[in-house]
Amino acid sequence: MTRYTRHLGGVAYTFDGLVELLAKATPLRSGDELAGCAAETDAERAAAQWALAEVSLTEFLRDPVVPYETDEITRLIIDTHDRVAFQPISHLTVGGLRDWLLAVAAGEHGTSPAHTLRAVAPGLTPEMVAAVSKIMRNQDLIAVARAAEVSAAFRSTIGLPGRLGTRLQPNHPTDDPRGIAAAVLDGLLLGCGDAVIGINPATDSPRATAELLRLLDEVRERFDIPTQSCVLSHVTTTIGLIESGAPVDLVFQSVAGTEGANSGFGVNLSLLREGNEAGRSLRRGTVGDNVMYLETGQGSALSAGAHLGTGSRPVDQQTLEARAYAVCRELDPLLVNTVVGFIGPEYLYDGKQIIRAGLEDHFCGKLLGLPMGVDVCYTNHAEADQDDMDTLLTLLGTAGVAFVIAVPGADDVMLGYQSLSFHDALYARRVLGLRPAPEFESWLAGLGMLDASGRILPVRPTASPLRALAGA
Repeated sequence: MTRYTRHLGGVAYTFDGLVELLAKATPLRSGDELAGCAAETDAERAAAQWALAEVSLTEFLRDPVVPYETDEITRLIIDTHDRVAFQPISHLTVGGLRDWLLAVAAGEHGTSPAHTLRAVAPGLTPEMVAAVSKIMRNQDLIAVARAAEVSAAFRSTIGLPGRLGTRLQPNHPTDDPRGIAAAVLDGLLLGCGDAVIGINPATDSPRATAELLRLLDEVRERFDIPTQSCVLSHVTTTIGLIESGAPVDLVFQSVAGTEGANSGFGVNLSLLREGNEAGRSLRRGTVGDNVMYLETGQGSALSAGAHLGTGSRPVDQQTLEARAYAVCRELDPLLVNTVVGFIGPEYLYDGKQIIRAGLEDHFCGKLLGLPMGVDVCYTNHAEADQDDMDTLLTLLGTAGVAFVIAVPGADDVMLGYQSLSFHDALYARRVLGLRPAPEFESWLAGLGMLDASGRILPVRPTASPLRALAGA
């Protein structure tokens, strides 16, 4: 195990191995304090960041954060690493990678920044991108993420430059079809739902899930909406529904960055690949065949007690979150989003920590080649409020986030947390000059719901072609 020592202010700070160095270099967050791996002082954190900046990228290939022998995610990361894509940056340190990324984003390499970042993505490991994010300012994370372009498609195309997609989330505490239909109508009239219309079901019952799938599919077909639907049930439930002939568009699953944490979700790589193949076998997409919808969140491995790495040391939650993106990348998904503040203040204490984590997650996901979205959210017992969410939404829109999640009134009455409203998505599109997915935008225009500048028009429900939805 390599020991790293840096002197700062007359004090020698020593870090035993990459696991401890990564943890101590992480910007302050409550989850790492809970796990006992956070830096004890700002000076120790600065020393760790200084030491981390001088670590060679090749060291992450030689010294896995989680043991290769005991973790299938580590094996996936190492075994699928693209040495050819890595070659142009293989000589760099973590600090050198930061400088290189910022130079690429600024156009100093003479080629398209998006093309350059896309080419190097298979050569980057999650630990490398987590490490470089720890020594970057917020503006660095935004600048590089904006330069990266990652798209995917099913019935609509997600992640194109200048576009901001939305998941319309019509959750209901009892899965009442009328309540869900009302929320769907509300979102569609405000131009939301181009990424997916996705319900978190109140139960994982296959029968109830099938009924919700049929409801959403009927609405989509009735109004010829170029989007995809999803009921966020467990992947095994969805595979069974596919086999029974249910109208499944996307296959959903929550995933994490260690084999143990995924076991807590009841999944492994083999099962996730089976779900991906089952979804694609239906061939329901019209402009693409990306069928997976995956959710992640900092703190999930810690909450499952599956956060220990090499030497049985706790791995910081942001590095483990980045490792979850290796799982996502393997499945070639349509949608990936971090539910950034959903797990609670035990992991991200306040608005400052949530904002920082959202920018980190988005940066790491896009750099690894994912169509990355964010659920800009917080729980009611966190030290955060809607002003913090406005700030994060605006920063993510500037950074080129693929999609965000929106619920009626920003208040999810089923899951009991605060997210974004449909109006928040309109705000972000308007002030940042962003538009919906092109297929969905054309559909809105065909209904007469857009003005000449592409802005959603105020709609009189009695005059809207969608008025019949209210009685669905």
